[in-house]
Amino acid sequence: MMEFDPAPEPSATERRWQQGEDTFSRVYDVAMGITSPTPAAEIADIAGCSPNTAKKHLDRLVDMGIVSVTRIGRSAQYERNEGYLEWQDASRIANELTVEEIIDRVGELEDERANYEEEFEATDPAAVSVYDDASHETIHDRMAAVSEWRGVIRDIRLYELARQLAENDGHLIPA
Repeated sequence: MMEFDPAPEPSATERRWQQGEDTFSRVYDVAMGITSPTPAAEIADIAGCSPNTAKKHLDRLVDMGIVSVTRIGRSAQYERNEGYLEWQDASRIANELTVEEIIDRVGELEDERANYEEEFEATDPAAVSVYDDASHETIHDRMAAVSEWRGVIRDIRLYELARQLAENDGHLIPA
Protein backbone atom coordinates (compact mmCIF):
# COMPACT_ATOMS: atom_id res chain seq x y z
CA MET A 1 0.00 0.00 0.00
CA MET A 2 1.27 3.43 -0.92
CA GLU A 3 1.80 6.04 1.74
CA PHE A 4 0.82 9.58 0.94
CA ASP A 5 2.48 12.69 2.20
CA PRO A 6 0.50 15.00 4.46
CA ALA A 7 -1.43 17.84 2.81
CA PRO A 8 0.68 20.93 2.16
CA GLU A 9 0.31 24.00 4.33
CA PRO A 10 -2.76 26.00 3.25
CA SER A 11 -0.73 29.17 2.78
CA ALA A 12 1.33 27.43 0.07
CA THR A 13 -1.66 26.71 -2.15
CA GLU A 14 -4.21 29.39 -1.35
CA ARG A 15 -2.57 31.88 -3.71
CA ARG A 16 -3.11 29.66 -6.77
CA TRP A 17 -6.32 27.84 -6.01
CA GLN A 18 -9.75 28.78 -4.82
CA GLN A 19 -10.49 27.72 -1.29
CA GLY A 20 -12.31 24.42 -1.16
CA GLU A 21 -11.08 23.13 -4.52
CA ASP A 22 -10.18 19.50 -4.01
CA THR A 23 -6.84 17.96 -4.89
CA PHE A 24 -8.19 15.95 -7.83
CA SER A 25 -9.57 19.14 -9.42
CA ARG A 26 -6.25 20.92 -8.96
CA VAL A 27 -4.28 18.04 -10.51
CA TYR A 28 -6.82 17.90 -13.37
CA ASP A 29 -6.51 21.65 -13.98
CA VAL A 30 -2.71 21.48 -13.99
CA ALA A 31 -2.72 18.46 -16.32
CA MET A 32 -5.03 20.33 -18.75
CA GLY A 33 -2.65 23.28 -18.71
CA ILE A 34 0.61 21.49 -19.42
CA THR A 35 1.77 21.42 -23.03
CA SER A 36 4.64 18.94 -22.85
CA PRO A 37 5.39 15.69 -21.00
CA THR A 38 5.82 16.57 -17.33
CA PRO A 39 6.80 14.47 -14.30
CA ALA A 40 4.27 13.98 -11.48
CA ALA A 41 6.50 15.86 -9.02
CA GLU A 42 6.35 19.02 -11.15
CA ILE A 43 2.57 18.73 -11.50
CA ALA A 44 2.32 18.17 -7.74
CA ASP A 45 4.31 21.33 -7.09
CA ILE A 46 1.93 23.43 -9.19
CA ALA A 47 -1.19 21.69 -7.83
CA GLY A 48 -0.03 22.11 -4.25
CA CYS A 49 -0.02 18.46 -3.27
CA SER A 50 2.46 15.68 -2.66
CA PRO A 51 4.02 13.84 -5.63
CA ASN A 52 2.38 10.58 -4.50
CA THR A 53 -1.05 12.22 -4.40
CA ALA A 54 -0.51 13.80 -7.81
CA LYS A 55 0.62 10.43 -9.21
CA LYS A 56 -2.49 8.72 -7.81
CA HIS A 57 -4.79 11.29 -9.47
CA LEU A 58 -2.76 11.36 -12.69
CA ASP A 59 -3.00 7.57 -12.99
CA ARG A 60 -6.78 7.92 -12.56
CA LEU A 61 -6.82 10.53 -15.33
CA VAL A 62 -4.80 8.15 -17.51
CA ASP A 63 -7.40 5.42 -16.89
CA MET A 64 -10.12 7.91 -17.91
CA GLY A 65 -8.27 8.75 -21.17
CA ILE A 66 -7.85 12.39 -20.19
CA VAL A 67 -4.07 12.21 -19.70
CA SER A 68 -1.45 10.02 -21.37
CA VAL A 69 1.69 8.72 -19.73
CA THR A 70 5.07 7.84 -21.17
CA ARG A 71 7.24 5.61 -19.00
CA ILE A 72 10.97 5.32 -19.46
CA GLY A 73 12.22 2.91 -16.85
CA ARG A 74 10.86 4.10 -13.52
CA SER A 75 10.35 7.64 -14.78
CA ALA A 76 6.87 8.66 -15.91
CA GLN A 77 5.94 11.79 -17.83
CA TYR A 78 2.32 12.91 -18.07
CA GLU A 79 0.65 15.06 -20.68
CA ARG A 80 -2.89 15.95 -21.61
CA ASN A 81 -4.59 13.85 -24.24
CA GLU A 82 -5.28 16.23 -27.14
CA GLY A 83 -7.86 13.77 -28.46
CA TYR A 84 -9.82 14.15 -25.22
CA LEU A 85 -9.85 17.93 -25.59
CA GLU A 86 -10.96 17.64 -29.20
CA TRP A 87 -13.74 15.25 -28.19
CA GLN A 88 -14.87 17.75 -25.51
CA ASP A 89 -15.03 20.54 -28.10
CA ALA A 90 -16.90 18.30 -30.56
CA SER A 91 -19.39 17.29 -27.86
CA ARG A 92 -20.03 20.96 -27.04
CA ILE A 93 -20.66 21.71 -30.74
CA ALA A 94 -22.94 18.64 -31.07
CA ASN A 95 -25.00 19.88 -28.11
CA GLU A 96 -25.23 23.48 -29.32
CA LEU A 97 -25.97 22.98 -33.05
CA THR A 98 -28.31 20.85 -35.10
CA VAL A 99 -26.90 18.28 -37.53
CA GLU A 100 -27.94 20.54 -40.42
CA GLU A 101 -26.10 23.52 -38.88
CA ILE A 102 -23.00 21.38 -38.41
CA ILE A 103 -23.14 20.16 -42.01
CA ASP A 104 -23.56 23.75 -43.23
CA ARG A 105 -20.53 24.83 -41.19
CA VAL A 106 -18.44 21.97 -42.62
CA GLY A 107 -19.44 23.14 -46.12
CA GLU A 108 -18.28 26.69 -45.33
CA LEU A 109 -15.01 25.37 -43.94
CA GLU A 110 -14.47 23.17 -47.00
CA ASP A 111 -14.90 26.27 -49.19
CA GLU A 112 -12.30 28.11 -47.08
CA ARG A 113 -9.91 25.17 -47.39
CA ALA A 114 -10.39 25.10 -51.19
CA ASN A 115 -9.59 28.83 -51.33
CA TYR A 116 -6.34 28.30 -49.41
CA GLU A 117 -5.41 25.35 -51.63
CA GLU A 118 -5.98 27.51 -54.70
CA GLU A 119 -4.12 30.50 -53.21
CA PHE A 120 -1.04 28.44 -52.31
CA GLU A 121 -1.35 25.86 -55.12
CA ALA A 122 -0.97 23.08 -52.55
CA THR A 123 -3.23 20.70 -50.66
CA ASP A 124 -1.22 20.73 -47.44
CA PRO A 125 -0.12 23.83 -45.49
CA ALA A 126 3.07 21.98 -44.53
CA ALA A 127 4.10 22.06 -48.19
CA VAL A 128 4.02 25.87 -48.31
CA SER A 129 7.14 27.91 -47.78
CA VAL A 130 6.23 31.26 -46.27
CA TYR A 131 9.75 32.67 -46.81
CA ASP A 132 9.66 32.69 -50.64
CA ASP A 133 9.25 36.47 -50.71
CA ALA A 134 11.74 39.15 -49.67
CA SER A 135 9.08 41.45 -48.23
CA HIS A 136 8.60 41.21 -44.47
CA GLU A 137 4.95 42.16 -44.86
CA THR A 138 4.31 39.42 -47.43
CA ILE A 139 6.06 36.84 -45.26
CA HIS A 140 3.93 37.90 -42.29
CA ASP A 141 0.74 37.71 -44.36
CA ARG A 142 1.67 34.25 -45.67
CA MET A 143 2.45 33.01 -42.14
CA ALA A 144 -0.94 34.26 -40.91
CA ALA A 145 -2.77 32.67 -43.86
CA VAL A 146 -1.05 29.30 -43.40
CA SER A 147 -1.87 29.39 -39.69
CA GLU A 148 -5.53 30.14 -40.46
CA TRP A 149 -5.51 27.34 -43.07
CA ARG A 150 -4.32 24.87 -40.40
CA GLY A 151 -7.13 26.12 -38.14
CA VAL A 152 -9.67 25.50 -40.91
CA ILE A 153 -8.40 21.93 -41.34
CA ARG A 154 -8.62 21.36 -37.56
CA ASP A 155 -12.15 22.82 -37.49
CA ILE A 156 -13.28 20.56 -40.35
CA ARG A 157 -12.08 17.54 -38.35
CA LEU A 158 -13.79 18.90 -35.20
CA TYR A 159 -17.13 19.58 -36.90
CA GLU A 160 -17.06 16.17 -38.63
CA LEU A 161 -16.57 14.58 -35.19
CA ALA A 162 -19.42 16.73 -33.84
CA ARG A 163 -21.65 15.57 -36.72
CA GLN A 164 -20.94 11.94 -35.88
CA LEU A 165 -21.73 12.57 -32.19
CA ALA A 166 -24.93 14.48 -33.02
CA GLU A 167 -26.14 11.79 -35.44
CA ASN A 168 -25.50 8.95 -32.98
CA ASP A 169 -26.79 10.35 -29.66
CA GLY A 170 -23.34 11.23 -28.36
CA HIS A 171 -21.61 8.09 -29.66
CA LEU A 172 -19.08 7.90 -32.49
CA ILE A 173 -20.75 4.83 -33.93
CA PRO A 174 -24.45 3.96 -33.93
CA ALA A 175 -25.46 2.28 -30.65
